[in-house]
Amino acid sequence: MPEDMAVKRRDFLKMSAALTLIPATGFASEEQFEVVRTKAEWKELLTKFEYEVMREEATERRNTSPLNAEKRVGVFHCKGCDLPLYESKTKYESGTGWPSFYDALPDAIRTKSDNTLFMKRTEVHCRRCGSHLGHIFDDGPKPTGKRHCLNGVSLTFKPASAA
Repeated sequence: MPEDMAVKRRDFLKMSAALTLIPATGFASEEQFEVVRTKAEWKELLTKFEYEVMREEATERRNTSPLNAEKRVGVFHCKGCDLPLYESKTKYESGTGWPSFYDALPDAIRTKSDNTLFMKRTEVHCRRCGSHLGHIFDDGPKPTGKRHCLNGVSLTFKPASAA
């Protein structure tokens, strides 16, 4: 075999091996959510950027979410289906540039492994509609030691009612 073909074959084999390390994104196709919309319905409901983050698992740039500065008492909801996700009392300043929380409300989220870009992370999604929220890391404060690092574009904030 000519040397230039061997190099191409070797490069092809390296690329093929690397691609097997990158899993397909999204939950298993058989998984059902309470809120189900077609791609067209999601695109009508969300802005182009919201769609990219919430449905295609993109990430917003750090320090761009107005929710970073949100300090009022209330609850953060999923922008895709309005499910309450995080209480404001669990929000803290992580210094990362994204809204961060140390815990979610009970039965609000689902997680899955994210091994893209040769990193091992835990991806977090809304359990009701499957919208991508962000990632969970093991460097958060007590009592959980977790940092739910979220895209503000995936959330809405509802302040607590005045008594």
